[in-house]
Amino acid sequence: MICQSCGMPMKQSGHFGTNKDGSSNNEYCIHCFKDGRFTSDVTMDEMIEVCVKHLEEFNRENNYNFTRESALFEMKKFFPTLKRWK
Repeated sequence: MICQSCGMPMKQSGHFGTNKDGSSNNEYCIHCFKDGRFTSDVTMDEMIEVCVKHLEEFNRENNYNFTRESALFEMKKFFPTLKRWK
């Protein structure tokens, strides 16, 4: 599963956001959604800027070598497909 706000892979229970009642939310990660609310009021472009800051970690963990420019290009195509940004 991937977060429908930032695209982060959610592989462990600790990655999932939480609903208002404290239950796990399987659509959004803990960084984007907590206690039944989004953790920040951002536009899609602002979210992309937040995510690109983690590019080095993403490249290392996934054996990719995206440049900032190529990552931004791909994110601008990908993010509109996520539930939060449709």
